[in-house]
Amino acid sequence: MSQFMGTHQNQLDGKGRVSIPAPFRALLKAADGSVRLVLRPSHKRPCIEAWPLPAFEALSAPLQRLDLFSEEQDDLAVALFADAFPAEADKEGRVVLPERLKLHAGLGSLVTFLGLGRTFEIWEPGAAERHVASVRARIAERRPTLPGGGA
Repeated sequence: MSQFMGTHQNQLDGKGRVSIPAPFRALLKAADGSVRLVLRPSHKRPCIEAWPLPAFEALSAPLQRLDLFSEEQDDLAVALFADAFPAEADKEGRVVLPERLKLHAGLGSLVTFLGLGRTFEIWEPGAAERHVASVRARIAERRPTLPGGGA
């Protein structure tokens, strides 16, 4: 597997830790064996975005082309970095979810991981179910296709 796929659920423990699903951990594992990612609140939905460190660095790279003191660069830098949290999994594959992110996503003791290809999201299970149902309804109505036919 080279992309984050599937829907997985895990328990959030009393210390705010959750185990990253094993297939996701395998994709996050660096050459030195560490599992590093960036967690941030979604600006569009009540969930936590989880980015592999290289993907987050690629996302933020275009900021380097903007004038360091421009309002556009300032706004985008705040949007990307101000609420982002670097995370590293412990030897059991658990990461600590910061309280601010747990509140943003409305997380309780059970969380749902949604694979999105190059990233994944962490949701409150009921909200994840409603989101997936809403996406499926939009897909059924609009019938979008992938550019190039997906071949």
